[in-house]
Amino acid sequence: MAKEELAKLLNQALELEHGARIQYLSHAEIVDGPDAEAIIARLKEIAGDEKNHEDTFRELIGSYLDGVPSRGMAPTQAARTVEEILEVNIAGEKHAVDVYLGILKEINEMKGELKYEYFQLEHGVRHVIQEEQEHIAELKLLLGSR
Repeated sequence: MAKEELAKLLNQALELEHGARIQYLSHAEIVDGPDAEAIIARLKEIAGDEKNHEDTFRELIGSYLDGVPSRGMAPTQAARTVEEILEVNIAGEKHAVDVYLGILKEINEMKGELKYEYFQLEHGVRHVIQEEQEHIAELKLLLGSR
């Protein structure tokens, strides 16, 4: 795989993160009922994490692969109830982890070709995966408490 193809994969990841951030912020605006304040705060906090992931992917694409970061956004999912919001976002986080694990595999397969960029690319993607897995666990806890 060429660096251009890797940049394309990372741009897809960037678009996923952009869509996720907008989705979390939108969902936070419609949460109501008991525990609404805590759920809204957590959704907004996760949206901030997604913004940081966007920044990570932009840096990896632009600074390490000499690519052009996408301005696009993956589709978002509508939800009406708190349960739907949590379920939709758990599914989205799981999808993101699956995509990023695939990217991580590609980075590892390109280790020889990426000799000067490898560690930063590997670390950046691995860190995002770790945070997405934390989001899954936190959202499951919120869903389980309902």
